Amino acid sequence: MERITWADLDADEQRAIAVLGAGLSIELCEPLALLTLRRLGLIVGSHLTAAGHELRRAVILGQAGNIISA
Repeated sequence: MERITWADLDADEQRAIAVLGAGLSIELCEPLALLTLRRLGLIVGSHLTAAGHELRRAVILGQAGNIISA
């Protein structure tokens, strides 16, 4: 399986990862985005998989690096 990047995801899919990663309700996510993320192996049920957590973590650390270097 190819590595998925944040840029490969649309805004609804990105939001769903952020919502689930923050421990918020899956009801706040678009159903189609959830379906896509399940097919990509980034979520199972209403939780992020290890790959989903890693993607979220990479984005957060990348953003933190941009803030610090600014």
